[in-house]
Amino acid sequence: MASNILAAVRQIKSNVAEHLEAAAIEALCRELKHVWRQRLLGPVMTVHAFLLQVLHGNTACDEVPHLMNASFTGDAYIQARARLPLELFQRLLALLGESLAECRDEAARWCGHRVWLLDGSGCSMPDTPALQQAFGQPGGQRKGCGFPVAHLLTLFHAGTGMLQKVLVAPLRTHDLKHAWQMHPELAPGDVLLADRGFCSYAHLAQLFAAGLHGVLRIHQRVIVSFRKGRMHVPPSPPFPKLKGAKGLPRSAWTRWLGHCDQAVEWFKPNRRPTWLGAEAYAALPASILVRELRYRIKLRGYRTREVLLVTTLVDPQVYPAEKLAELYAGRWQVEVNLRHLKQTLHLDVLHCKTVPGVHKELLMIALAYNLVRLVMLQAAQTQRVSVHRISFIDALRWLCHVRDGDPLCPLIVLPRRPGRHEPRVRKRRPKQYPVMRQPRAILRKALLQQ
Repeated sequence: MASNILAAVRQIKSNVAEHLEAAAIEALCRELKHVWRQRLLGPVMTVHAFLLQVLHGNTACDEVPHLMNASFTGDAYIQARARLPLELFQRLLALLGESLAECRDEAARWCGHRVWLLDGSGCSMPDTPALQQAFGQPGGQRKGCGFPVAHLLTLFHAGTGMLQKVLVAPLRTHDLKHAWQMHPELAPGDVLLADRGFCSYAHLAQLFAAGLHGVLRIHQRVIVSFRKGRMHVPPSPPFPKLKGAKGLPRSAWTRWLGHCDQAVEWFKPNRRPTWLGAEAYAALPASILVRELRYRIKLRGYRTREVLLVTTLVDPQVYPAEKLAELYAGRWQVEVNLRHLKQTLHLDVLHCKTVPGVHKELLMIALAYNLVRLVMLQAAQTQRVSVHRISFIDALRWLCHVRDGDPLCPLIVLPRRPGRHEPRVRKRRPKQYPVMRQPRAILRKALLQQ
């Protein structure tokens, strides 16, 4: 079955399938100085089995021999995965991303710029001492009563939905701590789109230094005023403290750009953010020129009524406020992409019980996600619709059940649903069991003593 998937990918884009061929995987293993002996579950068979497992809903390891139609046990497959180096999966995902660069460059752009979506998320995993120590668990859960949770930082290409990079960190990690590691994935002139969790002076200054642009929602604690020539709190030394500064913005007004649209000067904060190193903080400029704008959402049913944006795109003629508002409205697509990863490909709850295993599982899910996106791109071109209207689940099903030589059939096209809104409620009730407040061993012992 893995050969059928490779044949289908080769039919769509041959240079992507080349990296998953037997010769390429073995060459990559030799380059990483990985030594293996000839056996059924060698590097090639193991990688292909891992890919099939993820595409079939990250199913149990005992089901993998049936998917591969081969004679080995689930335990042997687990040991084979553990033998493979983590760098192999990292290189496979990187090579796949390089092969898909042409797709990203050919995709539709916004005002001539490529747009990238940055967002954080999380995933749960088995409760083992190693994973608890590496990632930690949410607060409010007693020891032995919760599951480890990892913090994920993801970078998607807006035009194609491709996952460019994913970073894994402990649960209590600020979104901005590793945001700078995503900047090398972008090219000068690219636009980074993110929510207010990524809005800070340091992040915008880092984007400036890298030749990138940012469109971010302003953090709720930042004071913004659109009064012409208004006062502001000057940066501390060499300026004295301003009496009655409470409630004043920290940015200096520069010029009007339109209604609720202005160019302002943001100043370097006096206190170094905890997520930023001392050397990186010292390299930040004293101030940067950015653009602040506000627009209102008039559609009924939307929880958010007013949005404040800050951007490095300060030319109102080239980048009108209406276009910036339309661009930020498309930021919601990153939530849809994360839903595909977490619900459709079952990234929300991982199964590996070791730290390297968790990293490998995440990377393989990211690789499988991009293969499904490649199928969606091909279907969108053939059916002449936007790639975001092609059903992700239908593309996944076709890739799982394709036979050698089958052409890509028309996939389900989702209907246009502008202004769609749904209440945040659950209809299906969970089972009425109490929450675990003591470790299972203690509860089992108490049950036997009844």
